[in-house]
Amino acid sequence: MRWIEPEWPAPSHVHALTTERGASQPDDPYDGFNFADYVADVPEKVEANRETLVKALGLTRPPVWLDQQHGTTILSLDEPGSQSGRTADGSVTRAEETVCAVLSADCAPVFLSDRQGSFVALLHVGWRGLSEGTIESGLAAIPGSVGEVISWVGPTISQKYFEIGHDVRCRLIENDASDEHFVAPSGARYFADLPGLVVARLSRAGVDYARASQECTYGDSGRWFSYRRQGLCGRMTSLIWMKR
Repeated sequence: MRWIEPEWPAPSHVHALTTERGASQPDDPYDGFNFADYVADVPEKVEANRETLVKALGLTRPPVWLDQQHGTTILSLDEPGSQSGRTADGSVTRAEETVCAVLSADCAPVFLSDRQGSFVALLHVGWRGLSEGTIESGLAAIPGSVGEVISWVGPTISQKYFEIGHDVRCRLIENDASDEHFVAPSGARYFADLPGLVVARLSRAGVDYARASQECTYGDSGRWFSYRRQGLCGRMTSLIWMKR
């Protein structure tokens, strides 16, 4: 199992990563380390992958898996009973060894913390979530000042492959007209820079540090699952937690 880590100024007790697919047979939609239990993969295989992940990372408790809906709900994992109802597209915690998790296969995993590492949070952001305010909901859910937040956008689909129609373009730029330069026209269609849009939204919100990975989930079928490329496919996971 392989993974990549954010390139950001988080303290050493903040741990964060996105797993790679690691496929030997990329044409098989679920080959590799799929962590999603809602796709048509063998349930026992998914559970085995999750157990392998916990052991590989030396986690003392399993990640808190969410029922993602492309919405704006952010779950505080520190509230009593929060881990029983998990329909959300992000989570936040101040507790050490509580592991936030999201699943993705083109959408953006957005890591959040601060330079002191007083909390960690993780968001699942696609074009729907971006247009509806998932980032703003995530920032509203964190403790402390937005001006002290650091962020990293993990592997996602790049502009070269993210083709959209006029209706999606309108929704992506309605928050701020300056976002139009992240959406390039191509005939009657457009190509959107999802990580660029996410970073721009974070920066406008006043986040102290906002950067994005250059890894494209569409471009390498061996390393990444991609819904746009494959249709039916598994999901990578991104995790963030604190442990001193």
